[in-house]
Amino acid sequence: MSTRQQLLDTFSTEHLHANLKGRSLRGGLLTLGSQGTQFLFQSVATVMLARLLTPSDFGLVAMVTAITGLGQAFADFGLSEATIQRQEITHEQVSTLFWINVGIGLALMLAAVTLAPFMAWFYHEPRLKAITFVVSFTFLFGGLRVQHNALLKRQMRFLALALRDIAAYALAVPLAIIMAWRGAGYWAIVALPLTLNFIQMALSWLLVRWIPGLPRRDAKVGSMISFGGKVAASYVIGSVNRSADAVLIGWRWGAYPLGLYSRAYNLLMLPVRQLSTPAGSVAVPAFSRLQNDPERFARYYLRMANLMMWITTPLFGFLFVAAQPVIILVLGHQWQDAAPVFRILVISALGQMLFDSTSWLFVSRGESARLLKLLLVISPIIVGSFAIGLPFGIKGVALTGSLVLVGMFPWLLRYTFHGTQLNLQRLVKAILTPIALSVAGVLSAEAALRLIVPQRIISQLLTAGLGFGVVYLLSTLVRPVRDEVLSLRKLLSELRLTGQAV
Repeated sequence: MSTRQQLLDTFSTEHLHANLKGRSLRGGLLTLGSQGTQFLFQSVATVMLARLLTPSDFGLVAMVTAITGLGQAFADFGLSEATIQRQEITHEQVSTLFWINVGIGLALMLAAVTLAPFMAWFYHEPRLKAITFVVSFTFLFGGLRVQHNALLKRQMRFLALALRDIAAYALAVPLAIIMAWRGAGYWAIVALPLTLNFIQMALSWLLVRWIPGLPRRDAKVGSMISFGGKVAASYVIGSVNRSADAVLIGWRWGAYPLGLYSRAYNLLMLPVRQLSTPAGSVAVPAFSRLQNDPERFARYYLRMANLMMWITTPLFGFLFVAAQPVIILVLGHQWQDAAPVFRILVISALGQMLFDSTSWLFVSRGESARLLKLLLVISPIIVGSFAIGLPFGIKGVALTGSLVLVGMFPWLLRYTFHGTQLNLQRLVKAILTPIALSVAGVLSAEAALRLIVPQRIISQLLTAGLGFGVVYLLSTLVRPVRDEVLSLRKLLSELRLTGQAV
């Protein structure tokens, strides 16, 4: 294959339109399968590291990542989304964007090293200097990976992405566990994301086999940088919203309470990310191809929201009921004080899933400015809610943050849907059945636990699961539920029929 033809194959997306639905469906299943495998690796890491390390170890690292996470959100400057979203793109443009990303990665790395002494002073913890220095290398690895990762997503090469990520976890997780077992302490926690980022960067280069050229001033990337800059600013603000609680808790209460809070939050976000990440990886490139077909765009979003709710609502409902036994079983008895925080955070979990999906709509339609405006409005509200709950400890922070997110959600969706064929009525219709069943499952499981009063951890989990099982079994007698199940079966049949064309 000639170099010119290889470049055309790397950047062209015309061939994707012929079977976009089939590619989206198969891509979603591939990515979901990959995320399921990653979930297993992450679960093993969570269980093993929680038993080998202490809450203070996790709290120390959380103090650093709560702040460096802001840089991670800014690291690609939104230029990966610019590459994915743009209808046509050239080798010169992607090369220029690549070097911009590398420059940003280096700048963030140096900024983190410079800030290390300040962070040690802010938290009154001298060990944070060395932790911050090592964590800073993730910025460089990220900058080298951004455009290669974006090209894989632009081409909807979901199998390649899945194999890359599984391989990275298969190497990084055992390394972290061995380090913790050999007494490395919090360095085992630091090593996990560092190793993951390095392996994903190296494999992305091998899979794309695209070598960037030198940056060019005439590459016409101004509009892409403008678009990406607004997306990056939005992600930074979103990261502030997600990190402010950890920063405030670490400053006010110290490493141990922050360790409990961060483990409760991360354990809950583990299934959220396993679903939100693959859904976003499929949704943004697919929606980008549909931005000129408003009704089809709306139907795709509603179908994705429906599937996400069917998967997540019973899971989060079960976690709400069984918070205490889940925490003890997964993390160990030394973490049981994190159970009340875990239960409170479940309240906002579904809202977080839908909130993440709104960014897909903005990015795929090229509306980064509106996304930035939205986040500028809601960010002070969210951070303020954490500050209000801070005097009441980690449970107060969790409760005020969850209630505020849920309370402002209807307005947030109305703003997001403006200019599309979507509205609250259509969304409620799409997600009402799975949410209603989950609420009924919670009530049934709570009643079962109060009636049977099981003493052992496994018995408590089985009893809660039985309460949900009864509700979902009886729901098959209701016609709307049967209709949705038949619709899902039809979707899977379409997937099999279109599989040959992908």
